[in-house]
Amino acid sequence: MNRLAFDRFLASLPKTETHLHVEGALPWELLEQKYPERFFQTPFFRKPEFRYDNFEQFESILIEHAMCWFDSVESYYEAAKVIFSKHLQQNVKYVETSFHAGMMEYLKLPGEEILTAILDAVPDGLEVRVFLGISRNAYTPYLGPLLENALTWEHLSGIDLHGLESLPFEAWIPRFWEAARGEGKVVKAHAGEFGLASNIRQAVEELKVNRIQHGTRAIEDEDLMDMLVRESVTLDMCPISNYKLKVVDQLEHHPIKEFMQRGIRCTVSTDDPLSFNNSLVDEFNILREKLSFSHLEIAELILNGFRVANLDPIKKEKFINQINCEIIEAEKSCG
Repeated sequence: MNRLAFDRFLASLPKTETHLHVEGALPWELLEQKYPERFFQTPFFRKPEFRYDNFEQFESILIEHAMCWFDSVESYYEAAKVIFSKHLQQNVKYVETSFHAGMMEYLKLPGEEILTAILDAVPDGLEVRVFLGISRNAYTPYLGPLLENALTWEHLSGIDLHGLESLPFEAWIPRFWEAARGEGKVVKAHAGEFGLASNIRQAVEELKVNRIQHGTRAIEDEDLMDMLVRESVTLDMCPISNYKLKVVDQLEHHPIKEFMQRGIRCTVSTDDPLSFNNSLVDEFNILREKLSFSHLEIAELILNGFRVANLDPIKKEKFINQINCEIIEAEKSCG
């Protein structure tokens, strides 16, 4: 399939985004509008050739810029409106996104109001599920009670373990993830990005998650990869993020294709577009250009997003059928 035909095929497919941080998805144009004298040109970290030295540098730059915008419930609403409009432009139909629990402490904002603001920004034609991103050291005297209360929020879809993997895996984490499952929440965990492959195993075995955010370093453990297949664990991967953060040395060496060939279910998302200046379409184009993904392999990734989506079964089947129909039409055109 040539580039023009692939572009048409990709545009025709309904898509999902299953690994996205609201604060890290802050549209650059909002900073330009708010502070035109400060943010009038592309910063060094959003240029194509830039790669971060380490996670701490990435986190510092992200927080510095995000905190220039996020200062109120209304700021979450305004950012989410633009974020979701960009999804519609790419024919995205379903999004799972998280906001950082620490913002309840930094900004002294009620978390449920942030949740409501994000959901109020959802346009017609898009389904959004919001998660609370919780750092490994988040259970402080201030945040602990707020986290416990968050499990009662009706419209919170789930929780996601965030932050430095080098931090200790504190005793409260398995208990809290079990409580979240008891409340009917979807549970996820960031693991195997900068941390060891064993962190992925720990998340699956101790937190009972079947959604791992990144999971890139699973490639280092044959038994773990077998377990991911056996336990039907999905890796919500972000190839451009992994390259920009030097999780992989070259995009051509990203393990996503090998994971798929071994039967591990993978999805593709953008992670933090503020930091990486990427779109979902960019992610799929990179896979095609750097890892020789075929249009059928791209379609399989997109299908996986709907397979794991927290959607009404009828809607889920509709999108999956639509993708399969587009695949058949593309095969006819190519044949």
